[in-house]
Amino acid sequence: MGLSIHYNGKFNKNAILADLITEVKEIAEVFKWDYEVYHEEFPSDIKDENSYDGNIYGISFAPPECETIFICFLSNYRMSSHMLLKFHGNSEHQTESDLLYMLSTKTQYAGSAVHKIVIDLFRYLNKRDYFSELNLIDEGEYWETGDEKILEHKFNEYNNLLDSFSLAVETIPVEPGETYENYFKRIANRINDHFTSSTLRTP
Repeated sequence: MGLSIHYNGKFNKNAILADLITEVKEIAEVFKWDYEVYHEEFPSDIKDENSYDGNIYGISFAPPECETIFICFLSNYRMSSHMLLKFHGNSEHQTESDLLYMLSTKTQYAGSAVHKIVIDLFRYLNKRDYFSELNLIDEGEYWETGDEKILEHKFNEYNNLLDSFSLAVETIPVEPGETYENYFKRIANRINDHFTSSTLRTP
């Protein structure tokens, strides 16, 4: 739970990975964000985009109170991370293999200002043609709209939802014999009913 961004894509083979790394590193240093640089040059002997050598290429960074953002790739130029490679790299099932290339980062606790910077960075790198493909879903809707007011509204919605969930856990006890799965479903339904009725009362 928490406002996040979800993204996947491919590095542009005509671009230079070291240049992307340098640009992201400079931005991270300006904001004093922790970052980690991986391999800076792709191998020249990878022909099949479904195969990869087990290394990570690119850079990751982590603003305070934010999950790590990976601008990283496998040797087949597709976006991934060392964690996804560890959990899904050797899977023989197509559904799990697809997860290897699906990145998500929660920005909820970092705040809307950091979220905006992260989205603007992706927008900038995309305009610089570092990606041959970039798909991004922003739960704050800033990527899609560029509207800061919508972004702030979305952050407020998620914060209210989290506050309601925390309060519900504190005030609604587990019933005798109730499983935790049913308990959390009951809480979720209670919160959903509350927000639905609040919306209906809004002029």
